[in-house]
Amino acid sequence: MNTFKALALFRGSIIVVCSLLLACSSSPRFARNGGGNNGSSSSREEPRGSTASSGTARPSSGKVLLTLEGISSYYADAFHGKLTSNGETFNMNDVTAAHRTFPFGTKIKVTNLDNQRIVVVRVNDRGPYVDGRIIDLSLGAAKVIGLIQSGTARVRLEVLQWGDGK
Repeated sequence: MNTFKALALFRGSIIVVCSLLLACSSSPRFARNGGGNNGSSSSREEPRGSTASSGTARPSSGKVLLTLEGISSYYADAFHGKLTSNGETFNMNDVTAAHRTFPFGTKIKVTNLDNQRIVVVRVNDRGPYVDGRIIDLSLGAAKVIGLIQSGTARVRLEVLQWGDGK
């Protein structure tokens, strides 16, 4: 009977530890105007082998390394001052972005296809967590390309430099 009690106690401890770890994970980021599918990417998903994995930034060659088009949104107030996925403190006024797979530090030229306004952002977070969106911009970046009123926009992403993943 003591073996069964010990096993039950061990299983209970594992469940508690897993629950605590899950509770510490970051929450998904959404644009102010809520969720929903606002379109889909008009390009393929990012190639898995195209990201830097060596731990060092790849130098920019002056050319575009990858181009994608799709829907962008932005995130701001609810996450200001909280930690981003790479460990930085999120400042909604910076020109940064969240991308699902690009390495942290990746530099991306974002063009709003509705007004042709451009901003260059640095990836420091993960997201977006809404289907059909390819990037979440910080409030500062969204202001530069005129994304605030609509909340979402059709954009072109042009990777200028792969990040080092840090």
